[in-house]
Amino acid sequence: MRLSSRLIAAMALASPLAASLAYGQTSVILYGRLDAGVEYLNHIDTGANGSATRWSAEGGDWGTSMLGLKGNEDLGGGLNAIFNLETGLQVMNGTTGGGRLWSRRAFVGLKSSEWGTLQAGRNLFIDSDGVWEFDPFVQEAFSSASLVRGRNWQQTNNNVEYHSPVFWGFDVQAQYAFGNQAGAFNSGATGESGRSDGIMLTYHSTLFDVRGIYDELRDSNGRLSNILQSSREYFVGANVHFDDIKIQGAYTHYAAPDSPVGVADSADHYWLGATYNFLPRWAVTAGGYYIRVGDGNGDATHDPSGHAAMYVLGTTYNLSKRTFLYGTVGYVRNSSNANFSLEATPRDTTPNTSPLVGESQTGAYVGMLHQF
Repeated sequence: MRLSSRLIAAMALASPLAASLAYGQTSVILYGRLDAGVEYLNHIDTGANGSATRWSAEGGDWGTSMLGLKGNEDLGGGLNAIFNLETGLQVMNGTTGGGRLWSRRAFVGLKSSEWGTLQAGRNLFIDSDGVWEFDPFVQEAFSSASLVRGRNWQQTNNNVEYHSPVFWGFDVQAQYAFGNQAGAFNSGATGESGRSDGIMLTYHSTLFDVRGIYDELRDSNGRLSNILQSSREYFVGANVHFDDIKIQGAYTHYAAPDSPVGVADSADHYWLGATYNFLPRWAVTAGGYYIRVGDGNGDATHDPSGHAAMYVLGTTYNLSKRTFLYGTVGYVRNSSNANFSLEATPRDTTPNTSPLVGESQTGAYVGMLHQF
């Protein structure tokens, strides 16, 4: 059975499943969001010492289109059984999940109001789950993921996670992803991450939020071999709330001690931005992002020493509680050794949106997002 057929069958079963379990105080919810628009991007490296401009119909520029099921069963005594199944969608061509039935989340767990939540399965990696809330552009196509080539929006398999209750504004989340390989504890399956883990501490208040994250995302060989793919991450971010303004900033340090000799093995990433709500329906956001890659050479998969700055301006207009229009423009300026794109393109991906080395890039996108 093809992937799309299996997904449709799973959704078709959701309604009778919810009805049959309702007697046991169980709820099953179908949810999702659809994002589509038009994008402009210039100075894309053509691979022949030249560059070109691209106009394209794009889905997911403001946020990943997705379809999911989540459920809850009351077990009594404040304890609940939970599950979540969620896949990414590409509305422009109807594909789902990059070859997976549930590409983003597939987990089951127990949730207690007193003891917290314990769950196991596939999920967003801990920094992907934690960074977007402190990014003024909430990990849109031009955002905190861009200058780190998508390092902070990965998913991992074989996760065991714990989320604590909130105590005096503080909560803790910890994640451990097994590699599942016999005789190679740190390794993962071909094309998958190896053993990876992380911990996140957050403080929320009405005036400000602060979050710290430490994580290790290993390659399939179990090594920390690439600063923007498989590395250690140290993150601290803060939000400050005023009446109609939210200011957001963060700093991240990446380290990859298992990188090949002579290759850059560290990077520092900063950003600062603000959102102003002119009207209840209309908001404008501006942000600046900067990365500096430490000393060392580069190759086909590793960025060399260099730096880049990216500036982004965007707006959203709510048509309703579930639907809004958006528009975003961005500009990235690379140093003489760097070729970072406005989009989070891995260095070795084909096709690639990166410009020529040392060249700037300008882009924009407009579209609509609907949630259900």
